[in-house]
Amino acid sequence: MKVLFIGGTGIISSACSRLALERGIDLYLLNRGQSARPIPPGAKVLLGDIHDPASARAALGGHRFDAVVNWIVFTPDQLDIDFDLFRGRTGQYVFISSASAYQTPPAMLPVTEATLLDNPYWEYSRNKIACEERLVRAYREEKFPITIVRPSHTYDERLLPFHGGWTMMERMLQGKPVVVPGDGTSLWTLTHNTDFAKGFVPLLGNPQALGNAFQITADELLTWNQIYEMLAAALGVRPNLVHVPSELIAAYDKIWGDSLLGDKAHSMIFDDTRIKRLVPDFACTVPFARGAEQIVAWYMADPARRVVEPYFDALLDRIIAGMQRAYPDSSQSS
Repeated sequence: MKVLFIGGTGIISSACSRLALERGIDLYLLNRGQSARPIPPGAKVLLGDIHDPASARAALGGHRFDAVVNWIVFTPDQLDIDFDLFRGRTGQYVFISSASAYQTPPAMLPVTEATLLDNPYWEYSRNKIACEERLVRAYREEKFPITIVRPSHTYDERLLPFHGGWTMMERMLQGKPVVVPGDGTSLWTLTHNTDFAKGFVPLLGNPQALGNAFQITADELLTWNQIYEMLAAALGVRPNLVHVPSELIAAYDKIWGDSLLGDKAHSMIFDDTRIKRLVPDFACTVPFARGAEQIVAWYMADPARRVVEPYFDALLDRIIAGMQRAYPDSSQSS
């Protein structure tokens, strides 16, 4: 089977590239050759820029594929480039959407692929919804061979699951308080990229996947308190958690706030029956406690990776000071 990944070296796609190659897929990667992650051995690289149609067309040449996956489509205008490039050139086009496109906050749990797509809080999610609507229309009107995949929060050893990256971890190491959105008890799902790949790769070239959407997530449910505590445990410290309403965080920082109110502030429980029906051996085997250890090991292996962002460090101090002014007689830390 001949498959094209546009991108293929990101957090999620890198694990899918490795597994696709392990399973004997003839894998091509179309990218600009500028990834921080290495190209997996055995992948064939087509150098080009998908956002420059002339460059992409030249790189693709006369190639045809059984499946094409574009890991870096975020807006409908980018999708239009793919329609022009891949009509008649592929047997399957896989769009990487997002579980943040689901109704936010969800009216009913668990969330399934049938849950309404509606997120008024986050432009990223609204753009993904617009892309899905455009794809469904293309499938209905011209039978463009789509498959839609909605990852939730998927990580690898380089990705910390909260805003601010290593800054939050450095504060834990120094015994400083760190901000947890809300009361820390909302439920969240973190999926290791190698687990995601085990559900994703079998969709490639699978005729039963055409015209369908799939969410691929771990079954493990975690509170945000537990997520912070597992990372702190991997550091060998006890965290000083300060719980702050997401709305207050949004008042201090819009980008962080949008990602909370449009996604992480709400409990999300997923029903993955559909992917498990199509991929019966799909099972997630990396619990976040182990993932947290992998993350800490990666950062601790090289001091250059442990970057503290002065703006975010100061922002946390301001938010915590604001909470202390608002609640002078209550203990907000644990």
